[in-house]
Amino acid sequence: MIRIYHAKILTMEEGKEPFDGEIWIDGGHIFYVGEEVTKKAAERQWERQIDAKGNLVMPGFKNAHTHSAMTFLRSHADDLPVLSWLNDQVFPYEAKLTSEDIYYLSKLAVMEYLTSGITANFDMYLMPDAMAQASIDCGFRTVICGAVNDFTQSVEELEQWYQKWNHQSELIRFQLGFHAEYTTKKEILKEIAQLAKKYHAPVYTHNSEGEAEVKQCIERTKMTPTVYMDQLGLFQYGGGLYHCVHMTKQDLCVVKKREIYVITNPASNLKLASGIAPINQMLQEKIPIAIGTDGPASNNCLDMFREMFLVTALAKYREHDASAVDACEVLKMATVQGARSMGLDQCDVLQKGKAADLIMIDLNQPNMQPIHNLEKNLVYSGSKQNVKMTMVNGKILYEDGQFFIGCKPENLYKKVGKICKRIFE
Repeated sequence: MIRIYHAKILTMEEGKEPFDGEIWIDGGHIFYVGEEVTKKAAERQWERQIDAKGNLVMPGFKNAHTHSAMTFLRSHADDLPVLSWLNDQVFPYEAKLTSEDIYYLSKLAVMEYLTSGITANFDMYLMPDAMAQASIDCGFRTVICGAVNDFTQSVEELEQWYQKWNHQSELIRFQLGFHAEYTTKKEILKEIAQLAKKYHAPVYTHNSEGEAEVKQCIERTKMTPTVYMDQLGLFQYGGGLYHCVHMTKQDLCVVKKREIYVITNPASNLKLASGIAPINQMLQEKIPIAIGTDGPASNNCLDMFREMFLVTALAKYREHDASAVDACEVLKMATVQGARSMGLDQCDVLQKGKAADLIMIDLNQPNMQPIHNLEKNLVYSGSKQNVKMTMVNGKILYEDGQFFIGCKPENLYKKVGKICKRIFE
């Protein structure tokens, strides 16, 4: 059992203000969170007691859209037009990846997630078994999303992974998904819709990221991608749409009706010149929104602090309104809504019985002082340097610059270097 005391606690429960107190962890779950109870604590045997020294304990961030193993492409294919980036620098090198490559490349991403206070990610990429094993071996929590399209993965494999990874490890879940409307034939989309109906399951995919994507879909189907996919029955049980930059009023009506989560990726959308998503309009429509970094090839930084700032700052710019998209709402997107968008309802807030996926933020640094509003400090001035500790499933995986994931960072860096050398040669 672990006790964290003398802490400022932000549970992220609706309407609950930060308070001074302590939190107890037993196994992978929280069994007390509240005011200091020193006498009761003295009666227990603790594996470790941590004096937070007034620092903040809160739920970890949830990176709701990633392609973790694309770490090998970080800063390799930058400042290029999108089609050249994809066709000349991404697809040819991805074709050389092995399962072992994806295992180690995913581990590298996990390390970066931990330094950013991210306790779970929603990962869409090749070879789910390797992705899952990397997370399990690190002790990290991952929800894997299918990436079916015309060229890789199949509906049969999608069902096999769905059955396997929703029952094999408490750290891994699997959601039905496909790459995008424009890369997936109508016949395959219909099969996925049937699979969703069979399991009463949500479906996830990239959507309306670029103007050309939307235009081409309208030319082919007379409908926008959002409407077209809904007509095929893909969202009978909800799901999530990544990006949603170019959305019509009709698209937003579909999203609201089907209770679909929008997962916004502002840094990636800027870097690839895709545009700025209409976040303020979505919030006005009461559409649930989560935040993702996207992959290391298109971002290139897996940093939730940067994403949070961009979500609110870009919305203010887009709407010409400095009051648009309040920072407190953005913090909710990065934590509570992120967890729920991924199907991780047990990881959304700090509460007795919930999963012990939490972080400690160093408030005793210049960028966090003075504290007029804790939540707004996190969004507007917080950074990775403030992350003191990241705990997943009751285990500390990162603390004060040290990793506890079963491997030495320098050995992993060397392994990744060898992988890149082989691929790019």
